[in-house]
Amino acid sequence: MTPRYSCALPPGADVVDKARLAERLGYHRVWVFESPAVYGDTWIALARVAEATERIGLGTGVAIPGLRHPMVTASAVASVEELAPGRLIVAFGTGYTGRSTLGQRPVTWSELARYVRQVRALLRGEVVEIDGRPCQMTHLPGSAPDRPIGVPVWVAASGPKGFGVARELGVPGVVVTAVSEGGDQGGWPEFALLRFGTVLEPGEDHTSPRVVEAAGPGYASTVHAVWEHGKEAVDAVPGGARWRAALEADRAEGLRHLVAHQGHLSSLTDRDRALVAAAGPALLRAGWSGDAASIGERVRKAGVAGVTEIVYIPAGPDVERELHAFAAAARS
Repeated sequence: MTPRYSCALPPGADVVDKARLAERLGYHRVWVFESPAVYGDTWIALARVAEATERIGLGTGVAIPGLRHPMVTASAVASVEELAPGRLIVAFGTGYTGRSTLGQRPVTWSELARYVRQVRALLRGEVVEIDGRPCQMTHLPGSAPDRPIGVPVWVAASGPKGFGVARELGVPGVVVTAVSEGGDQGGWPEFALLRFGTVLEPGEDHTSPRVVEAAGPGYASTVHAVWEHGKEAVDAVPGGARWRAALEADRAEGLRHLVAHQGHLSSLTDRDRALVAAAGPALLRAGWSGDAASIGERVRKAGVAGVTEIVYIPAGPDVERELHAFAAAARS
């Protein structure tokens, strides 16, 4: 089966225009990032998109436990569900970027599991103990949909622990950044794969200015991940030592997390642009970058491997072009 194609967008001022375009182009769902030190508010963006569109699905890409009290999240879910009944899913993740930019480590998988259970129980209308005190959605008619509120809850899974928690919770869907070679994706009814990159025009390569701006943010995000796991390890990446030196010159020790992820998956800083230039052809090997035929083939192979949804992350100054090009390639 050919996977459906969706898109993931940062919650900025123009998210409604982009979402409307995605709906016209046949995208299945709009996922909205959560990283409050880098972008706007996820739930405000989802509410705006819900009111401005008619059929396209909505998703948190992904919500992070610890940023909000479970009741605040449950109330937000209820509000968006009221605006767009049956169109919302809520995926939770441990918060690699969203918490790193706050100087915090990602939440543990056990913390994520507890949070998901609390939110799901609240949406069912149950009394839930949170921080040692009972909580319950007590909204009267007109303030929120009647309970139970049946919004699907997914997990952004990675590694054995993440997939183990997803199975333990019995979620109907997972979001991943890679698929296994064997094609066994755990039997979930919904299996979404995040992909960045750009569809190349004839004659374009890694040196083309448009390609640099569109594929660069995704590539840079992979280097940021290396830096998070070991500061000096980034020196082994082409241009990495220069990138780290520029970061360290910009901010003192203990403050570098504040700017290391600026523009995450959406745009390039000058520091990241130099990193991308040093990557050479490797720029096109990160994520999915290639001509329309090769992107279409990758979509089909992902479907054979068990992926039900490709979540494309358009980037750069011309997101409209990226959305058009990827939709055409995915349908080809």
